[in-house]
Amino acid sequence: MSQSKRAVVTGGAGFLGSHLCDALLVEGWNVVVVDSLLTGRLSNIEHLRNEPRFEFIEKNICDPFDPGPVDYVFHFASPASPVDYATHGIHTLKVGSFGTFHALGVAKKYSAKYLVSSTSECYGDPLEHPQKETYWGHVNPIGPRSVYDEAKRFTEAVTMAYRRYHNVDTRIARIFNTYGPRMQLNDGRVIPNFMKQALRGDDLTVYGDGSQTRSFCYVSDEIDGFMRLAKSDEHLPVNIGNPTEFTILECAQQVLKVTGSKSKIRYEPLPQDDPKQRRPNISKARQLLGWEPKIDIETGLGLSLDYFRKAVAEEAAVK
Repeated sequence: MSQSKRAVVTGGAGFLGSHLCDALLVEGWNVVVVDSLLTGRLSNIEHLRNEPRFEFIEKNICDPFDPGPVDYVFHFASPASPVDYATHGIHTLKVGSFGTFHALGVAKKYSAKYLVSSTSECYGDPLEHPQKETYWGHVNPIGPRSVYDEAKRFTEAVTMAYRRYHNVDTRIARIFNTYGPRMQLNDGRVIPNFMKQALRGDDLTVYGDGSQTRSFCYVSDEIDGFMRLAKSDEHLPVNIGNPTEFTILECAQQVLKVTGSKSKIRYEPLPQDDPKQRRPNISKARQLLGWEPKIDIETGLGLSLDYFRKAVAEEAAVK
């Protein structure tokens, strides 16, 4: 990607979107963020306020939007945490459908390239392990998680349709459990939950017996994968995640080690449709993009520690 071009990032005030904005600006891009701030936060982009190549538009992309001529559309808008999509289920479905049509419409109008952030939730509670991009998934279309799972599956379908019918130059990144600074403290995902509880001295909540697995990718590795995919010619989905697999119990133990917390572990019933295992096959990313993650979970948790300490302290001060 060359300098002096213009990109729009939907959801750019969110956790991942804001880190993507940083990376684009480093590469010389002019960046426009379009975000309704339903789940995004101005604090995530506060450091860019005086950057002359950065612009923020507060707008719900479920309504038509036009940021003006752009060379790249990065569609990152969507509630992504269990807490957010459980609270905003209808909006999650709308942003995956109407929002995706509108983002692709911008790309079509300005002949811009397009990359959408999809999710490993497209695989559901997988029967294939590890999951490669050709696996169609095992998803409950009417369960409590379906508002997110099916919204993202529909997002991928619309993206491919715009490529086939309108020749839009599209890319699809399937994300696996990213973590790092700027995550919402109370968003219900594994790492923020454990970090918050450990730093407060509360029991760490493990659902089920803790044997279910996840693969955690530190945010800088994830963004590197996005940037490489954005520069590629690959239009079919690509897994961008860390293939190192941990049980939830092992993850809790890593958090206790990094934080030095004396918290105990408390077990709760497993939520409905919670995936029993999740691990990306990243052979495609390795081959096509020359990409693989570099940061292990202990290092990544250490890099995140100051942020979570500050977030916990700020929340305690408000209370």
